[in-house]
This record gives sequence, C-alpha cells and structure tokens, in this order.
Amino acid sequence: MTTATTSTQAETLPTVKSDYLPILLPIVLAAIALPLIGNPVTWVTLTVAALAMGMMIFVIASGLTLIFGLMDVLNFGHGAFIAVGAYMALSVLGLLSGWVQADSLTWNLMALGLAAAVAMVGTGLLGWAFERIIVKPVYGQHLKQILITMGGLIVAEQLIHVIWGGDQKAMALPAALRGAVVIGDFAIERYRILAVVVGLAVFATMMLVLNRTKIGLLIRAGVENAEMVEALGYRIRRLFVGVFVAGSALAGLGGVLWALYRETLTAAIGGEMMVLVFIVIIIGGLGSVGGCFLGAVLVALMANYTAFLFPKIALASNILLMVAILMWRPQGLYPVAKR
Repeated sequence: MTTATTSTQAETLPTVKSDYLPILLPIVLAAIALPLIGNPVTWVTLTVAALAMGMMIFVIASGLTLIFGLMDVLNFGHGAFIAVGAYMALSVLGLLSGWVQADSLTWNLMALGLAAAVAMVGTGLLGWAFERIIVKPVYGQHLKQILITMGGLIVAEQLIHVIWGGDQKAMALPAALRGAVVIGDFAIERYRILAVVVGLAVFATMMLVLNRTKIGLLIRAGVENAEMVEALGYRIRRLFVGVFVAGSALAGLGGVLWALYRETLTAAIGGEMMVLVFIVIIIGGLGSVGGCFLGAVLVALMANYTAFLFPKIALASNILLMVAILMWRPQGLYPVAKR
C-alpha cells in the first residue's frame, strides 16, 4: 500500500522544463547586427571584442550577483574592490617588469598570474573587513546599505589617491600579449583571447562549485530560502562572509582584466563600472550565475554593435536593452532570488 502510494506521488511530481529561449538572445542579436554592419570581417572583430568585454564584465559581476542574491545586500562599494585589485596588480607588475617585458609568453603569463593572485588575496581580505565593519550592521536595511557602501567606495578611492597617487597610470600589456593573431582576413587580439579563456574558466568553475559541491548546494539553497538553511543547522552567516570574500576576490580579478583591457588606470575605474555591473545583474536575474553570464555577453554585444552603428545612442544602449528584457521578463532572464 505504502509503496503504491509513493509510486503514485512520484508519478505526479511536476517536471521542471528547461528554458533555453534566453540563450538564443546573443545569437539573435549577432544575426541582426551582421547585415546592418555589412562587412563580415568587421562583424567578427566587433563580436570577438564584445565576447572578451563580456567575460571581463562577468568576472566582476558574478561575485556581486551571489552577494545580492544570497545576502540581499546592495553593495555599491563593490567598485572599491575592482579598483584596489587593479592597483595591487599594477604594483606587482611593476616589480616584475623583467617578466612583463620579456618576449616569452610563459614569463608574461607567470607575471600576470602572480599579479592576479595577489589582487584576489588582497581584495578578498579587504572584502572580509568591509563586510565585518561596514555591511554587517546594516543587514536588511537597503537605504542604509546604499548610503554606507557608497561612502565606503568614496573613501577607498581617496585612499587610492593617497597610496598610489591621483594621476592616471599606464598599465601596458605584457610583450607577448600585444598585437593580434591573424587568421585569414580576420585579426583577433591576443589579450582578448586570454580574457575569453579566463572568463570561461571562472564561469565553469563557479558552475561546478555551485552544482557539484555541498557548499554550492548550501549557497543555492540560501539564495532561495536562507531561513530554511539556518533551520537545518547550518551557519548561514558564515556562508555569507565566505560568499562576500569570494565575490570581492572576483571583483579584484575583474579589475585586473579590465585595467589591462583599457591599458590605463584611475581610482574611479570601479565606480565607472558599477552601473554596468548592476545592469548585468538585473538583466540576468538576482542570484543567477548563468543569468549573469548571459547578461554580460548581451550587454557587451549591444555596446559594441551600437557604438559602431549608432554612436549617438551607444551610451544609452544598455539601458534600452535592460528595459526591453524587463518588459519581457520582469524578474530577469533566469531569476533565482524572488525579491
């Protein structure tokens, strides 16, 4: 009797349908842009550049989407970690100038890897202190979170001026990563290839951790129902701190990639990125790493195509994209947190 009842209940459980429609959006956008651009070589160049840009935006935004989704924290101070990570990497690369200027790709990658590691460790520790001192007292108070974290960003920018100076810094690419790889009529910049590889590696690692590990299960459960995770005996606050530290470290890595992409660095680099980062998070859906990845690609493609085709609306293009997507799906492409 019990077995039959259990079997009947199992048969009546609803099946979750996979939603692949949002994944088609970048393909549709690229297909629409091709005839408008006209020249296939230009289209490929713009598309590859957009993919590289999208990967860097994703690395920056991915940590914040978990912080936003899991902790319900509007952390406008995230830009501080972007800037500090970039400046820490600049200092390390200055000490390793021989490795950076060498024609060997191996030495160049070792220098970049060490600089990125220092930036991630440094911003991770900064994120831990930021959460304990600034964010912890204002959990659940959104207006205060906005004000106090924005204040933290301003203070961080001023401290950068004190430590590294207020002038614009040059952050040149390593010798072996300059120039482009030529394939037929197409030329693809070497650094953009590296940025795509790093972005995909971060995405794959995050998806593996979130979907194949116990800590990932707790994070995903905490995004959907933090009270339930706490009731099961897990210290959700410790999980919050760990996610905040990881998100800050990813922001530091993203800051390094973005500064090298621009080849210039100022203290305002983090603040300049925050509007774009929040657009990506809103488009993707709160708490969704996959949605954040898709949103970053869409934002980058839209920015590059419109800058080439319609320069006058390039600055507003991502706002228009966000409005269009939210009119279609008010909670974003793949929402996880229902807030």
